[in-house]
Amino acid sequence: MFLKHVPTGDLVEVIDLPDVINPYSATIRARAHMDEVIQRPENFLKTELVFPSGEALPLCWVDGHYREHVAA
Repeated sequence: MFLKHVPTGDLVEVIDLPDVINPYSATIRARAHMDEVIQRPENFLKTELVFPSGEALPLCWVDGHYREHVAA
């Protein structure tokens, strides 16, 4: 799965997919792709990642208390 790192505009390849959907995980382990060079894995903040289309990650993936916000 690829996501876009907003501050740099680079695509990152997710290594640990369960971290993406875990709302209690603030970071995702991924590799940045810059041109043809694949970087070493590093942690990226979920708040800085979006889908390649620019759409934000679902709230249920980033906030463990999302149901409380929806009910309010």
